[in-house]
Amino acid sequence: MRFSRTSKAIGIAAIAALALTACGGGGGGTSSNGTDNKGNPEAIITAYGGEPQKPLMPADTNEVFGGRVVEQLFQGLRSYKADGTAENELAESIDSTDNQNWTIKIKTGTKFTNDEAVTAKSFVDAWNFAALSTSIQSNSSFFSNIEGYDAVSATEGEGDAAKPAPKAQTMTGLKVVDDSTFTVKLSAPDPDYPESLGYSAFMPLPSAAIKDPKTYGQKPVGNGPYKMGPDGWQHDKSISLVKNADYKGPREPKNGGVTFTFYTDVNSAYTDIQGDTLDVMDGVPGNYLTTYKTDLPDHNTEKASAANSTLNIPSYVPGFGNDEEGKLRRQALSLAINREEICKVIFNGTRTPAVAFVSPSLQNFDANIPGAADLLKFDAAKAQDLWAQANKIKPWDASKPLTLSYNTSGAGNKEWIDAVANQFKTNLKIAAEGKPYAQFSAMLDDRQNKKLTGLVRAGWQWDYPSIYNGLAPLYESGASSNYEQYSNPEFDKTLKEAVAAKSPDEAKKKYVDAQAILFKDLPNLPLWDQIQQAVWSTKASGVELDWRGAIVYSNIVKS
Repeated sequence: MRFSRTSKAIGIAAIAALALTACGGGGGGTSSNGTDNKGNPEAIITAYGGEPQKPLMPADTNEVFGGRVVEQLFQGLRSYKADGTAENELAESIDSTDNQNWTIKIKTGTKFTNDEAVTAKSFVDAWNFAALSTSIQSNSSFFSNIEGYDAVSATEGEGDAAKPAPKAQTMTGLKVVDDSTFTVKLSAPDPDYPESLGYSAFMPLPSAAIKDPKTYGQKPVGNGPYKMGPDGWQHDKSISLVKNADYKGPREPKNGGVTFTFYTDVNSAYTDIQGDTLDVMDGVPGNYLTTYKTDLPDHNTEKASAANSTLNIPSYVPGFGNDEEGKLRRQALSLAINREEICKVIFNGTRTPAVAFVSPSLQNFDANIPGAADLLKFDAAKAQDLWAQANKIKPWDASKPLTLSYNTSGAGNKEWIDAVANQFKTNLKIAAEGKPYAQFSAMLDDRQNKKLTGLVRAGWQWDYPSIYNGLAPLYESGASSNYEQYSNPEFDKTLKEAVAAKSPDEAKKKYVDAQAILFKDLPNLPLWDQIQQAVWSTKASGVELDWRGAIVYSNIVKS
């Protein structure tokens, strides 16, 4: 997640079951399942977190720190098991005879924690609100495959000067039939549409949220396994959640609640785990990747996950425009990075060098992308040659170092950013240095507001198990997480063809074609794929990572 969308539903080949497998639990092969899961069902779990970038509205949260909270506060039509398969939560049935017109029936008798009933209208109103351009919701484009989206999302002007100018307030493709039934008409058939509906952007909202979203986003009322606790959201400090006793579903908590404690230094969080003052954290700081299994024996795990890392290159940074000079420099940077070495030395083998723009853990992944092998290998001599060719077009401004922005709250970020900067210095003979941000949210703000001075680290944790979900939100024109504003009509067209493909094999080919276009343009540099770690205190047990490397908080117990 984490990291905006103009989506068109999901391609045929993208969904289905994942082929994720555990990479052997840490701590000498011991995983969370090897611990004693008995504990106090009323105990509050303390968990690693960070200040969310946006108010806690499901359709306005698309980064990891806010996302992990929103997912606990809401119950949608579906959710995903730890292995990535989707299962119904509020959905009684999701049916279609033509994959374009869908009838969705929801379970009756459930309510938000303010006692308002969850009905079909709760979904339809929430989705219309999310898609409406005047609502300015980050995940609005997730609804772009519904008939009538273009009218509600309309704007006037172009680029940064664009302003909301909806031509309708609701989408023609959404109809409330009765309290427990609504229909969805897509703009085109999509057999995998139900698989996407577990993502938090599709959660229902109570009427108060739409009447006053600004106030609601600070103290959200949901219908999920947890609700906001008495301490609520203490900005730059913590978010307190307690168990929602009325929740009925597959994520029923085994604990009394979760308090997300915010850190700006991931090393401090690790120290708190060792001192039993923090119960669980995802990720391990780079300094501890060689020792965490012995530091925290029987209190660690790791798992291949649908998550990857990239180094993004804003086209507005001088030298990296959408022209021949920029193309040569982007290629040179990619070839100057020794991914194998960094994965081995910095990450102690807990990352694997990228071979594509999407995670290899996804169903129907294809590693044979035209152009990928030539641009992802380490070749210092060719990198220097390409950089020299760019200098002939326009000499590089060496008065300032090339900056690589990163957030210090991310595990291992400083270590690998320093390593890449050193490789640029050595292999391209240019000055380069890391540019730290204490707050992840601040770095996202600078990305959105085009205030970066150079490159920026980025990563993608999949929202739902789909190759499409790793391409559309990041690279489609105008998409929600396309912060660097890459745009290529040919890429957009190819993605649409993937969604409309008549067979999994055809869809798979289209996704390969789409990534081949990305390797020609190289809007960012694929770096490595994630094997996610988690560690926990001696007081906690039952810690499990799901298919994308996220912690399953509802299963954790504490003594």
